[in-house]
Amino acid sequence: MRKELAQNSDVSLLDDSLTYKKLKFNFKKNKQQDHTELLDKSAESFDYQACKNQYWNPEKFSLLYGTPLWDQASESERIILNQLYWVAYYSQIISAEIATIYFNQTAAAGLYGIEDFRLVCETLDFESMQERAHINAFKKVGEEVEISLFGERIFSFPMRPYYFETMIFQKTNALKRFWKRLQLQAYGLLSSGNAFIACQYLTVRGLRTLNGKIVQHQLSQFFSDMDPRQQELAPVPSAISYYHFMDESYHFNSSNLIGTDILKLLKPPKVFERAIASLGIKGTLRDHANFSTMVNGIFWYDPATFQAAYDVLRSRVFNFQHKDAINMIQKCFCVENEGIHESFKTHQTALESYKNYLSGIEYLDDDTLLGGEMKKASIEKYLKQNSDEFKRFEKKAA
Repeated sequence: MRKELAQNSDVSLLDDSLTYKKLKFNFKKNKQQDHTELLDKSAESFDYQACKNQYWNPEKFSLLYGTPLWDQASESERIILNQLYWVAYYSQIISAEIATIYFNQTAAAGLYGIEDFRLVCETLDFESMQERAHINAFKKVGEEVEISLFGERIFSFPMRPYYFETMIFQKTNALKRFWKRLQLQAYGLLSSGNAFIACQYLTVRGLRTLNGKIVQHQLSQFFSDMDPRQQELAPVPSAISYYHFMDESYHFNSSNLIGTDILKLLKPPKVFERAIASLGIKGTLRDHANFSTMVNGIFWYDPATFQAAYDVLRSRVFNFQHKDAINMIQKCFCVENEGIHESFKTHQTALESYKNYLSGIEYLDDDTLLGGEMKKASIEKYLKQNSDEFKRFEKKAA
């Protein structure tokens, strides 16, 4: 008679055959349609001179779209603003994906002690490999564009550790950055040794990618809606947007399956686990509390982008004089315009999708379920904060 061997855990992924099948199918399809090779080839072949006169995204996805700068820009300048949106947007994605690679591994480590979770771990391993290809492609294009246009970095940055602030432009200081570093490092340790926190990281990952999915779908359509013959002549960055979105659609599926369905297999969280999980969600809502007119669809704190805007305007590309550049920044960020309204609309769409995503999570309080810090955003608040910070920036830039 066969005896059952004692295990460290009475939880097995195989106990939920439907979730297991969904996860296995998602992993299989992701491997079959993996775009790593296409991304690597695109990055290697990218030549800015070959596509510098083309739009890379739908027109509304342009730097400072709908602002006075956009309204007065020539066609050639609008094309550059469109390309700079791509550079700025995917520079932010690089920052997020650096952190994702690390926390994918700590989450997988947190599940090692549970039976039959190999599929989850291999899913996360494979996605980390894809993230490295994404980062390489975005970095290659972004740096070549900025070297060509400005001869220096404006939105791009050197590679950096996972514990840096994920949001590139935000309201921060040295003390806040140090505290955030400690929090991220502590979270990595906790998730690597606790199955609930490991799975809950995927809940956070899914929440963080929700708005990205909305925006990136539209960016990818610029390429996917083309006739196949047009795609052969399409700008390389447009193809990269499409390949990236196709990979990320599977990543979003796995976030939902691991962070929602598999999480239900585990024992109910203890008070400490609930507290850590809640802090992770609240932190995300706090990070996404701002909306950005500089880059519609990113949650930057726009006063932190004033210097970047100034550098772009003063560059040989736009050739603004100092006073004109200062005045344009004030008009774009401190006076109500179409660009501000469009960016706020995107933020509110994200807020509603976040609320729907969080609605089934029992350990969250009512304020968090309603959007936490995100729900406090308004155009009036945005204009006041920008006007106050602009006065300081104007004095500093004088």
